[in-house]
Amino acid sequence: MGRRALAHTSKTPGKTRACNVYLANGRFYLVDLPGYGYARVSKTERRGFSKLITDYLSWRSRLAGVVWLLDIRREPSREDVQMANLLADGGVPTLVAVTKADKVSRGRRRERIASIVTAVGVAEDQVIVTSAHTKEGTEDLRESVLTLVEEDS
Repeated sequence: MGRRALAHTSKTPGKTRACNVYLANGRFYLVDLPGYGYARVSKTERRGFSKLITDYLSWRSRLAGVVWLLDIRREPSREDVQMANLLADGGVPTLVAVTKADKVSRGRRRERIASIVTAVGVAEDQVIVTSAHTKEGTEDLRESVLTLVEEDS
């Protein structure tokens, strides 16, 4: 969104506990859902996050698409593969924002992206490599989200 103070971020993963809704440009909503994988939470909380996400994705009739954040440094987990299947089965347009690109050398990026694409079964043209630190890919991601929203209108 290009607004630094829009949402609080933490160095500790898993702090989002509910759906946070933001009105973007007065035209559409962005909804931040809790992460389901890396957070240090109990199994009960993790199941609750999973149910919240599944229910949200299943019951939203006007869902333009999903921006799915995956860390370039991590192999996709079993939960990531399950999410990929849920999104594919639901026919949800999906952009995969591969985050923290600045943490991996340019030489290893291609290998890491190929591994992620293979593991979650998305096309490479659905993947946008990003870095919040260097701002790499943020404009491409913004434009892709706007395209998704405009196609849904």
